[in-house]
Amino acid sequence: MNFTTIETVLRFLFFALIVRPIAYVVLGLNVRHMHRLPTTGPAILVANHNSHLDTLVLMSLLPLRILPKLRPVAAADYFLSNPVLAWFALKIIGIIPISRTKKGGNPLSGAFGALRKNDVLIIYPEGTRGDPEHMKDNFKQGIRLIAKKFPNTPVSPIFLHGLGKALPKGETLFVPYFCDVFIGKPMCYREDKNNFMTNLHAALTTLSTEGDFEDWQ
Repeated sequence: MNFTTIETVLRFLFFALIVRPIAYVVLGLNVRHMHRLPTTGPAILVANHNSHLDTLVLMSLLPLRILPKLRPVAAADYFLSNPVLAWFALKIIGIIPISRTKKGGNPLSGAFGALRKNDVLIIYPEGTRGDPEHMKDNFKQGIRLIAKKFPNTPVSPIFLHGLGKALPKGETLFVPYFCDVFIGKPMCYREDKNNFMTNLHAALTTLSTEGDFEDWQ
């Protein structure tokens, strides 16, 4: 067994034995409109971002059989400086590192390459984790550029609720908390390219109202 195969097995075991039990048992994950999720790539999942748990929960929504095709997009400077964290992020989570500087060519080239391989991207258009249950008004343009490059690729808006309470930004202590996931109808850039970003934000905002939750405390 070569090293690459070992990493593949470790990735499968990590999600099957650790991530999924935490998501569905400890967090009591409640998923609405599961049928709207893609069953294969290329596809793009776009979600609000409040917690380090967001990526793991989103990856647990899809079948284990397509785990090798799931590719979260994240800022390279956040984890590449630590060799152990970099190995875990790249090999076990499968993250596509995005440089926040303009050096070294197009920072979205990794995302483009993944979609050409029929992978499923996970993207947070807010750019970074925000305050719990407060979505930013302005989205970064990266998602628009990716969708424009692949105009027929479905983009699925997903609203996450409660993960910012379970593991908020700046905290390291995990607190079990019931969490909800709302999956919107897929959209494509070609359908309304002039209003793509506005419609994407509106879709996430609409999903955030489906749970009729009380104000965040």
